[in-house]
Amino acid sequence: MSLEADIGDLWARKQDGLTAADATDDHLAVLEEFLTALEAGEVRAAEKVGDEWDANAWVKQGILLNFGLRETVAREYGGVQYHDVLPLRETDDLADRGTRNTPDGTTIRRGAYLGEDCIMMSPSFVNIGAHVGDGTLIDSCDTVGSCAQIGENVKLGANTLIGGVLEPVENAPVIVEDDVSLGAGCRVTSGFVVGEGSIVGENTLLTPRIPVYDLVEEEVIYGELPPERRAFQRFVDSSVGDHDLIPGGAYKPAVVATDVEEETLEATEREDALRD
Repeated sequence: MSLEADIGDLWARKQDGLTAADATDDHLAVLEEFLTALEAGEVRAAEKVGDEWDANAWVKQGILLNFGLRETVAREYGGVQYHDVLPLRETDDLADRGTRNTPDGTTIRRGAYLGEDCIMMSPSFVNIGAHVGDGTLIDSCDTVGSCAQIGENVKLGANTLIGGVLEPVENAPVIVEDDVSLGAGCRVTSGFVVGEGSIVGENTLLTPRIPVYDLVEEEVIYGELPPERRAFQRFVDSSVGDHDLIPGGAYKPAVVATDVEEETLEATEREDALRD
């Protein structure tokens, strides 16, 4: 059977009542094979088909099975004791890819993929199912959530949060496409898609519930930032501003997107000196 078929079979068994206490060595061997495939980049939680990102539901099922069919046990990694259903990821393979992570606080959970020539600064965290492309920088205090798909040559500014989307399994996770630069303190959540080559200003919140005012196409869109945009947070009038309890009006967050300017591109070029 293929790995996908094995995961599908286990998922059906789990729906029929299989528990962590009932899981056999054969069941756990399938889960280990699945995690290894994730870490090698052989399977992904979502993939781009044409212009759209589609979730691979069976991959997300495999991730959920790794929580549902494992017991929480005491573990140790790097002298730190913790309790979890999953161990942390071994990082021996990263050096062969030219990828590095700084000490004392870079945490990579099992089932996460990091490509070639990546840099992961401490403290930062990459969760199970995340896929980080070649040449990407994960800066200090960053979190890359479960199943998030981060493209190549992406810059995640310090204190950036990339949300995770595990359930429902058919929903695509957060997507940050190639050559994107996210300024410090950005938040990208709930399956939002950041288009290729976009540059996002500091402390911008990107979520499907916040409108994106695209001044290039002169339209208001939700859930995505088109490619090659410069985006930043702004506040617009809120309908609750007329309430008697709110003096001086009220405002709600929004995102404004314009064309990327040449000087903005120059300011966000990859720091090649870091990789010498």
